Amino acid sequence: MATLPSRAGTKGVPRARREEQILAAATEEFGSRGYAAASLPAVAARVGVTKTLLHQYFGAKQDLYLACLTPVGDRLVAVIRAAVAEGAAAGPSAAGPSAATGTPLLVLRAIFTALEGRREAWFLVYETSLPPDSEAARRAAGYRAAVNRLAADGTAGLLAAAGHADPLDADALNHVWQGLVATLVRWWIKHPDQSPDAMARRCARLFAVAAALAPAAAQGDAPGIASGNLPGGVG
Repeated sequence: MATLPSRAGTKGVPRARREEQILAAATEEFGSRGYAAASLPAVAARVGVTKTLLHQYFGAKQDLYLACLTPVGDRLVAVIRAAVAEGAAAGPSAAGPSAATGTPLLVLRAIFTALEGRREAWFLVYETSLPPDSEAARRAAGYRAAVNRLAADGTAGLLAAAGHADPLDADALNHVWQGLVATLVRWWIKHPDQSPDAMARRCARLFAVAAALAPAAAQGDAPGIASGNLPGGVG
């Protein structure tokens, strides 16, 4: 007869709390080292448990990765979608400290806030060393596709509102925006002293400088872009 899993955890730690500790340690290990290089013994050592216990709680390495990936991917997609909706509802001329900065800063602030305390989790969605036929790889690809759709729809909508229907323009802007977000998140991870609010303010300053550097002719060619009204999305 199969033995039901204990809820007591280990060394007096409740099982639910021990699972949280394992997921936090595994997320850091996978995020900082990548799936292929990540070590289950290292995860166990971070928590102070055995590798056997990891398998008892979460199964194989791919299963543990999936358990780390799912809450991160769900949250990122949800907060980006909510930020895009908030920006669309506010409109380009809305007043207030959040709406006035436009959709891109709403999206960035949402990403920074969602990742705070587990910044390396960003890389779980964009991990390239996952076994290609694994459920973890399929789930990560699904999250990337959802985020990419948000970015593609937003950039295309922005250009259409500005009177530009060239699909290559939309594709180029989509790539620029996704690359920008990825670069900013990577920079933020390397500067742990920077809070989500500090990063949002920094991005606002950078956007303002970028707008000032854009020549007047370029602003006329693509209204809204030079002023920093890029849509949401990451990559």
